[in-house]
Amino acid sequence: MRVVHVANAYAPNSGGIRTTVHELGRGYRAAGHEFVLVVPGARAGSEELAWGRRVTVAGPAVPGSGGYRVMADLREVRAVLDDLEPDRLEVSDRLTLRGLGQWARAAGVPSAVIAHERLDGVLRAFLPLGARAARLVADRHNATTAELFDHVVTTTHFAGQEFARIGVRTEHVPLGVDLDQFRPSSPAPGGVPLLVLCSRLSREKRPDLAIEALRVLHDGGCPARLVIAGAGPLAASLRRRARGLPVALVGHLADRASVAALLGAADVVLAPGPVETFGLAALEALACGSPVVAASTSAVAELVAGGAGRSAAPEPGAIAAAVTELLAVPTEQRRAAARARAESFPWSRTTEAMLTLHRFPVRV
Repeated sequence: MRVVHVANAYAPNSGGIRTTVHELGRGYRAAGHEFVLVVPGARAGSEELAWGRRVTVAGPAVPGSGGYRVMADLREVRAVLDDLEPDRLEVSDRLTLRGLGQWARAAGVPSAVIAHERLDGVLRAFLPLGARAARLVADRHNATTAELFDHVVTTTHFAGQEFARIGVRTEHVPLGVDLDQFRPSSPAPGGVPLLVLCSRLSREKRPDLAIEALRVLHDGGCPARLVIAGAGPLAASLRRRARGLPVALVGHLADRASVAALLGAADVVLAPGPVETFGLAALEALACGSPVVAASTSAVAELVAGGAGRSAAPEPGAIAAAVTELLAVPTEQRRAAARARAESFPWSRTTEAMLTLHRFPVRV
């Protein structure tokens, strides 16, 4: 069987969605199925990779996005799907690509849309909308989107809440982590606590909160340092904000081994984004034995159960207090709790859940 996955938020410097689709492809191929990923790029093309086939559709760059492109012409994407003749269609974009649900319905292809974000939260992050207005817009959009697809997939209960409130049934499919690549290692030596933020540097992720939490820690006498890994439109403003503090912005780390080494060296990893719907970097940190401080308003708060971290209000003082509380826990205790939590999230479980959703044989 052939699964075709279409995604717009996919670029050389992208993180969560890129990792997710590659791991799904590996899992589907291990189960004996064919996987094709359709994404935007500077020019059209097709290539065979270890996890499947990647078909690139030429699309314009999105200004101020940090390198993302978009497949703006759905007619071209529909033509690609006509040629590929998928047995199942997965879509990782319920905004610009939601019209592909109509293509699937007309072609008789079972389809699933994966909600990678809380739309109400994203609207409030980028538009001058109050909570009620954002909710009304999100509810209307989500209701009409759900009608176009056979399944709506959410990766956390938090992500499913905005569908549940309008009576739309969703499939709960948690993401996973490579437990072999992301393994516990020794924290960085030196006695100065190392905090790490691994995130796209964009407004909805609130990377500024990590810097301001560090400032609070320093004002309180804790000489912590912060490493920020990631790229995005806020990089320059974050450098200005961090002046006078021990903050290193190292950019996007393309090598996954380098990401694992950085996360494993951390005493605490920060996930301050208030509307995160999963937080793959946070899960990778837990797998490395590094506890996480997550925004209590986000789905990452679900991941830090069982002593794997702390949740705090998305504001500097609360995040700093949670970091201080975690650092007071014996190192081996907090690292063991983090790893134990991550072991509940192998990628094989994600793949099995999606194969079951697609009514494919599960042989992973």
